[in-house]
Order: sequence, then structure tokens, then C-alpha cells
Amino acid sequence: MPPPGVCLNIMEARQRQDGYGCFANPERFLNQDYQQLEQYCNIRGVRYIDDIFPPDRKSIGEGILRPSDLKRVVWLRPAKIAPYPAFVLDGVSRFDIGQGLVENCWFLASIGALTFQNDILCKVVPLEQTFNGKYCGMFHFRFWRFGRWVDVIIDDKLPTIDGRLIFVRSKDQNEFWPALMEKAYAKVCGSYTDMNAGTPAEAMMDFTGGVHMSIALSNPPTNLWELICRASQTKSLMGCGTAQGETSANAVLPNGLVQGHAYTVTGVKQMMSRGKQINLVRLWNPWGTGEWNRDWSDRSPLWQTVSSKDREMCLSVADDGEFWMSLEDLCEFYTDLDICSLSPDYLDGNSSCHWKTYMNDGRWVAGTTAGGCMNNRDSYWTNPQYRVKIGGQSPENNGEKNVLVSLMQKPDKRNRHLVQSLHIGLCVFEVKDKYKAQKGKFPASFFSSHAPVAQSKTYINAREVMEFLMLRPGEYLIVPSTFNANEKASFILTIMSKAEAMVYENCGDPQDEPTERFNIKQVKDEQDDENKISFFRQNSDKYEEVDAEQLQRLLNENVLKGDLKSGGFSVDACRSMVALMDTSITGKLNGEEFVRLWKKVLMYKDIFFRTDVSRTGTLSMNELRNAFLALGSKVKDDMLSLMALRYGASSGHLTLESFISLILRFECMYNIFKQLSGGQAITLQESEWMYISMYT
Repeated sequence: MPPPGVCLNIMEARQRQDGYGCFANPERFLNQDYQQLEQYCNIRGVRYIDDIFPPDRKSIGEGILRPSDLKRVVWLRPAKIAPYPAFVLDGVSRFDIGQGLVENCWFLASIGALTFQNDILCKVVPLEQTFNGKYCGMFHFRFWRFGRWVDVIIDDKLPTIDGRLIFVRSKDQNEFWPALMEKAYAKVCGSYTDMNAGTPAEAMMDFTGGVHMSIALSNPPTNLWELICRASQTKSLMGCGTAQGETSANAVLPNGLVQGHAYTVTGVKQMMSRGKQINLVRLWNPWGTGEWNRDWSDRSPLWQTVSSKDREMCLSVADDGEFWMSLEDLCEFYTDLDICSLSPDYLDGNSSCHWKTYMNDGRWVAGTTAGGCMNNRDSYWTNPQYRVKIGGQSPENNGEKNVLVSLMQKPDKRNRHLVQSLHIGLCVFEVKDKYKAQKGKFPASFFSSHAPVAQSKTYINAREVMEFLMLRPGEYLIVPSTFNANEKASFILTIMSKAEAMVYENCGDPQDEPTERFNIKQVKDEQDDENKISFFRQNSDKYEEVDAEQLQRLLNENVLKGDLKSGGFSVDACRSMVALMDTSITGKLNGEEFVRLWKKVLMYKDIFFRTDVSRTGTLSMNELRNAFLALGSKVKDDMLSLMALRYGASSGHLTLESFISLILRFECMYNIFKQLSGGQAITLQESEWMYISMYT
């Protein structure tokens, strides 16, 4: 059984600090270890079969094949498909690839771009893999997935019908790196079916983990040509797409282009034609056939207007899916251009400047940190907030962009087709001197009186949005959000800056918190204590103790009678209270313990009703935050979010019963840590940890 998510988050945070998840030390995808599995297979002399992504119809998925064809699928190893199987033959080329039955041209276009960048290719595709030596029917590939490099293991059983591969295949039947790489990516996506439909940017990001820029070609920047040229000279992958037609079918237009289709940018060239300078872009159709047939196509007479040297260098008359077109036609017939690079250097061409990268993981939680866009005036401030201090000098060129901000939403589903992308965006606010001393989150009043200095033009339901900005040295506040309030998702906020910067989540520094939590002075009233003890004796057993069932009755029918609106405390909640207050470990409360609990319950009740300003009989997450402040404690957003998930209703609101249970546990666990630690860290033996956790 895997550990709970909270435990996994702590483990992942510690592993990231140790470098786990970087390219040199990739994360084991689904906890499969390549070296261990290879050793196991070689020692026992067996061929590997992946039990997580098995060679069966589940890994293919539903809807991509007709039921009759699905029954005909046979999973074969390469030695059963080709006479002389090899991982790579005569190097890696875009012309190796042929698309199969999956509509994943976006993925193949990205592979096509990858073949031009050998340094990046070797990161993703370990080229030393062979069908000789230690071959055991297992291969592995590396992808960048939402902030972490992962090592993905597959067996080499591939789906075939009548002995032929049904998905991606190489032009040479003996070469198998394209089919195996596709299978590894299908495993990451959940199935082959989950690879249907997408954009080149998605896979290109997963191949590089780098900087992504998406350019709308309907309104391109004035320096588009310079940008493409710089990208082609650096370690960049480029792809573009055509507009979708009236149907989802990939119809071929009279000009030879395919509607709703992804293409790879494979080259750029500037040449003279009829005394004029012409900017040409070379594109590749991942189908491996079907080309543009207008100006600068393979058979265009315009090639006779350039020098023989340029014509010999660029022109190749073959139906291989690759063709040239002018930059103007690119902007007219394609909708967008995606560029992914290992470095942001291509953005301004300044290779002497080393950009600094700051990456932050965050989460929008309904009722806590999912405040929606600025239209939601009352809740916008509850979104995650990030303080950014930009150092250095002002840009030499006024308006020169020096900061790139990327917001990427992380999936919460294993299967790609089940992931629902929310409409996301971000705003950047300048923090002036008046607010620089602000601790914790900026309140709603700040956003009602300050306009953003930069923001997303529109909120879009994409995996990633990015903004390239000019920010002068100073302090800023970045607020990522969904368009609608109370939409939950995880995200990565990446900030790249030319100058040194300091970035941190603006949810309150733990050093600013009170040194003593729950340090509320209670007035001692001896007569009241005597009355409580007397009441306890009248309702306890002969040993003057109460168990969970008796406590339930006393709390619901006496102590909090008339205040409980949702059925009162359950027996299980009362068992938890007994365990938290039971100093003698008897499973019951004596008089002193009961009176101490009674006082806490009354204090918590008083705070509950004082902070329930909406008078709903429940606490929203904002009201819960105020309740903690009333108790002398600040709680960070991630902790507040956990409390909402664990103790809140589906709306995220807490009843009085839930609030009392929550605060009692929070105070108890804080005191346990304080007593068993030196204030910084705690060390427990296994028996001690189990002793505390299984009872308390």
C-alpha cells in the first residue's frame, strides 16, 4: 500500500532538496527501478514484462481501434516482427518516423524537432540501448514531467495486427526506437488512446523541461524572424499548427496543408530572389507525405529566381513531407508557433547573460486558496501570492524584457484524456514602499486599490501560460489564479530573471509567528471548577471516569446543548478526544481531564461564534484563518488547505463539531512536537512513532 499523499509530499520535498528528480538523478516513474529490474531479469534469464503497463487491451485504451481489430492485436517483441531488430540504424532522423493509427501528430512533430538537437535527444532517448549484450526485453526513456525528470521503463512487446506495427513505425522495419519511445510516452499518458490530440508544445516541454514560448501567428511580434533564427541556432525545438476545420477530420486543403494538424519547423533560410530578400521557413509533416504546393514548394518556379548555390543547398524534390514556405505564408496559414529551448537565451540573443530560474509548486484549494480572477473582488486575495525582488540595474534599453513568468497546471489524473484543464492566468503587482513591510498575504484592500503592472491578456484552458515582461529593479507580487473561484488544481510557477532575484511564497514567514501558540489566559474560577467536577461525578461511572460513549452524551446533551446544528459529535470523534486528553492511557477521562476538555470546548465554541461573521453556523476558510489568529496562531495556506480537506464539508466550511475536533488535535500535536523536540526537529524510534500515532 502506498503512503498517504501528505507523507508523499514530505518525501518528495526532501528528495528534491537532495537533487532527486533532476536529469542526473531522475525520479523512478511509478517507482520502477531500471537497474534492479534489468539485474533481476538477467540473473533469472527471463524477458521483462511490465505489469504496470502490460501488453494488453488496457494499455491500448478504448475507442482507438474497432472491437473487431482490437481482438486481432498481438503483442510481439521486435525479434518476432523484423529479421534484424536494432534500436537505432544509421543515426536518428525525422525521416525514420511514420505515423500509425493514433492521431498523435503533435507527438511525432515534436520527435521530428528532437532529431535536430542531438544533445537533447540523448537526454530523452538513451542511445546506447541495444538488442544485444544485456538485452532482456526492457528499454527506458526520460521525460520531463511537471518539474521533474522521470525515468520510464517499458517492455518491448509492441501491438501488431498480422505481424505489422499498428502505431508509430520506422521507415526501416528493423529500427525500433520510434515505436519504443511512443510506447514509453503512452505509458506516461495512461494508454495509447490517451495520446490522441494535443499540441507540439506539450511533448516538446516534456523533452526539454526548458523555456516555452507560444506565438499567435495572427498577431506576430515585429521581431518574429529574428526570434525564429535565434531559436534555430540555439538548442530549441519548434513546431506549429494549422487551424481546425469544420469537423475533427484532418482534411487536406487545396494548398496541400492539413487542417488541425501539427508540423515541425526544421530550418530557416534567408536568400535573395529578384533583388529582394526573402525569409523562408522549412516545415515537415509528420505523416511523412503530403506537402504545401504553393509559393516555394518543391516544384515552385520561384526556386529558379535564387542562386544555384541556395537552390542546391535547400531544394529537395521528394514527397517526404518536408517543404519550404515564406514567413508571410507561415503567418497566414498557421495559427501558432511553439518554441521550446533549454535556455531563454534565444529570447533576446544575449548569450553572455545567464538567466536565473526560480520554480515554485502551489495549489488552488476550493474555499481556501482558489480565489478566482480579479472579477472575484472578495476572494481574489486568497489566491497564492509570490513576492519577487528583482535586483541589478534597470535595463539599458527602455522596454527590454528581462523576466519570463510561466504558470503550468499539473494534472490530478493518471490518464491524460481525463485531465480537465482549467482557464488560468496571472497578474503582477508592484509593491511600493508603503507595503514593503507587509507580512503575510496582501489583503483584499490592496487589490481593490492597485492595478496590475502586467497580466495575462486572457485566461486560457491550456497546460501552460507565460508572459515575457520588463520589470525594473524593485519588489513585485505575482498572483496566479484560475478564472473561476473555488476551482482546485496544482500548479508550477516558474520565474526566470536576467538579474538576481529573490522569490518566495507570500503566506507568512514562520519566524514571524508568535513564539507561543494557544497561549490564551483563562481566568481561574474555583467555584465554576467545583460545579463542573460535581456535574462530572453525577454522570461518571463508579470509578469516576467517562468513556467515549458517555462523553458523546455529555457533550451533545449537556455541555453544547442547543449549539450543535449538524447532529452533534460522533462516537468516533469522542474516541479521538479521549485519546488526546487521556494522560493515564486508560481509554477514559477522569474528572481533571474532563474539566480541562470542557474548558477548551467552551473556549473554542466562543471563538467559533465570534469569527462566524457570516452568521451561517459554519466557518469558511477565511473565517477559520481568523479563528487561528484569535487563538494566537498563524496557519499557512497549505496547512489550511489540508484542514479544509480533512475536516470541512464538501463546500469547505466547518461545523462547530468539526472545528472543535480540529483545534483540539492541532493544539495537541503542536504540544507533542514541542515536548519531544528541541523546537526544530524531532527524532523518534519506530516503536515511539507507532505508540504516538496509533493512539493519539
